Parts: sequence; C-alpha cells; structure tokens
Amino acid sequence: MGSYHPTTTHQRSEAKMLSVLHNPTYAKLFGAQMVALLGTGLLTVALGLLAFQIAGGNAGIVMGTAMSIKMVAYVGVSPLMTAISSRFQPKHVLVAADAIRAVVALCLPLVTEAWQIYILIFLLQSASATFTPTFQAVIPSVLPDEDEYTKALSLSRLAYDLESLVSPMIAAALLTVITYNNLFVGTAVGFIASTLLVLWAAFPQVPRSEGTRFSDRLTQGVRAFWAKPELRSLMGLNLAVAATSAMVIVNTVVIVQGSLGRSESDVALLLAANGAGSMVVALSMPRLLRKLSDHVAMLAGGTALPALLLLAVASLAWLEGPAQWGALLALWAIIGAATSAVLTPSARLVTRNSTEDNRSSVFAAQFSLSHACFLLTYPLAGIVGASIGLPNISAVLAVLGFLGLGFALRNWRPAPSPSTRLSLGAGE
Repeated sequence: MGSYHPTTTHQRSEAKMLSVLHNPTYAKLFGAQMVALLGTGLLTVALGLLAFQIAGGNAGIVMGTAMSIKMVAYVGVSPLMTAISSRFQPKHVLVAADAIRAVVALCLPLVTEAWQIYILIFLLQSASATFTPTFQAVIPSVLPDEDEYTKALSLSRLAYDLESLVSPMIAAALLTVITYNNLFVGTAVGFIASTLLVLWAAFPQVPRSEGTRFSDRLTQGVRAFWAKPELRSLMGLNLAVAATSAMVIVNTVVIVQGSLGRSESDVALLLAANGAGSMVVALSMPRLLRKLSDHVAMLAGGTALPALLLLAVASLAWLEGPAQWGALLALWAIIGAATSAVLTPSARLVTRNSTEDNRSSVFAAQFSLSHACFLLTYPLAGIVGASIGLPNISAVLAVLGFLGLGFALRNWRPAPSPSTRLSLGAGE
C-alpha cells in the first residue's frame, strides 16, 4: 500500500494553481501586482517611521489620520476615477496610476510637515483606488475559463497574505543597511517595475464607454450592486468581513500586549496565525469550488465570522494562561480561513453579474462599498473598544457581523453559472 504524504499533496495543489501563470499576459499582470504589493508594504513601514520623526509621540495621530484618508480615498475616489477613465483602455489607466504612485513615493522623503503627508497619501491612495478595480476588472477578459480564473483569484489572495508577512521582514532587513527614507525609493522601484510589466503585457481590447453621461457612469456600479441579488448579498458579507477583520487588525496588539502581557513577537505570531489560515483556504479554493458553489463557500465563511467573534468574547472573558493563548491562536487562524472563504470567490460574483461594458464600474463599486464597511468598523474596534473593553467590543462587532450575514441570506439568489466558463455576457 502506498503511503499518504500531505506535503506532496500540498505541493501538487500549489503546482496546479501556478499553472495559470502559463498564460503570459496574466503572468506579467500577476508580477505587476506582486511588486506593487511589496512596494506598498515597504511604504507602510517607512510611513510609520516618517510620522515618528515628524510628530514624535503624536505619530499615532498622524498614522491614524493617514489611514483614515486612505479609506476615504478608497470609498470616494474609486467610482469617480472609474467614471473618468472609462473612455480609456485599461493598460493606459494602470500605467498612469502606477506612475502617479511612483512619483508620490519619491516625494515622501522630502516631507517636513504632517499636512504634506496627508496630501501625498491622498494622491497615492487615490491612484491605488484607480489601479486595483481596473486590474481586477481586466483579469476575467484575460482568463475567461472559470477554473483558470478561480486559480488566479486564489493566487491573488495568497499574494496579499504573503505580502503582509514578507514586507515587514524585508523592511527590517533593509533597515540594517539603509535609512528608512530609502524605503520610499524601494516603494517607487516597485511601482516602476509594475508599470514596466503592465506595458509589456498584451491586453485584450475591451469596449469603452461612448456617449454615456458622466453621472450614469459614476453611479453605474452601485446601481448594478443594488439591482443584482447576488451583489446585494455580497454587500452584507462585506460587512461581516469588515466587522471581524477590524477586531483582528486593530486589537490584536491590544489583546496580546495589553490584556495578556505577552511579547511583541507574540503579536506577530497571532497575526501570522490569521494569515496562515487565510493562505490554507486560498490554496484549497480552486479545488473546493469545483465541488461547492460560491453560495455554499461564501455563506459558510460569512456565518463563521461573527460566531468566531463570540468565541473570542468567551476566550477573553473566561479563559486564562496557555488555554487562552491556544484558543486565540486557533480562533485567529480560523478567522483567516473564513475571511478567505468569503473574499476569494467574491470576484466571481462580480464578474458573473457584470458585462465587459460595465465590469470596471462594478469592481469599483465593490472596492468602494467594501472599504466603506471598514470606515464604520475601524473606529468601532479602536475608539469604542478602548472605552468599553475588548470582550464588549467583540460582542458589538459580532452583532454587526450577524446583521450583515442576515442581509446576505435575505438577498442571496445565485445567478446561473456555467460549469466551465464565466458568463461574461450575463448581467445586463
């Protein structure tokens, strides 16, 4: 009898997923995404150090304001820029957005006042709010086969999770030989490399909006979201994800160092557990979605998220010592897995409920609406959480997550999806 080797099985799964990189256009676009993500990761570290140099003990205020500006740009600018750029080919939009990000990154080392940071971050994040939905919208045209597209979505999710783990390590290594200002140069190099890869890629031609009023183009994506039951349900799942993710992102350090009195390395360990859970599901998603519908996978993840927050309440309130730490590690890993179960297939819903004519607008609406949820949950998790305590804010966020789940369940009526190819013509 042959023996079962989990590592070999895992490697085969990765190899099958990486087969999507045999498509030369997608390989270049994925490379552009990776180097841009690494550049953004370096930017996050460098920005914190810059804020401390300018504001000292008030660096947290500067960073908090900068992150709020980022979310405002994501929510407000994405639909606006999509409407403005809808007459241009995606390649030109992506190149322009990357070029703006590179120029802004090179300007950041020259900053001497906090207000200058705010202006530059708004410009950079506005460019990102243009780049990301445009990038997402072009991938279904590059990979029309549903199985290949699903592999690309899983690969993209893995890229985000790996960036959150790898970028801080790269930044730490670089800071042993260079000053933090040079990290901004590394950010610019990432965006320039992304620009070159986008220029190198052969894009499919997609129809551009002609003769459509600007106001119609501006609201096209949001109107599509409200008109399609699947997309309305996705709005509810976005809220469930934001409620749970805000607890993880905002309060992990408070839980580990404030409540448990553990070390900084344990903060990284708990966040790494969350990322590992997400990566495991992202790796498994192409295989899972051949057996399960998007409906089952996403609602399973959406149901788990607020329930896991309630378990976090119980762990924080009733457990102590090693049992509490072990429970939190397990919970954070499962939260990462449930989050990935919702987010990885979400682009399939957007693609299935859009056409090539309106796809950029619908992806921009998803980008904007999902980040609007974070504008609600971040202050709740941080400011309100500091006032009422971690167990209480976990319970509040869990209730918010269940409300989002209820909205998703009420609205979900899956659109028909062919088994082998995305319905690129469905939706209008």
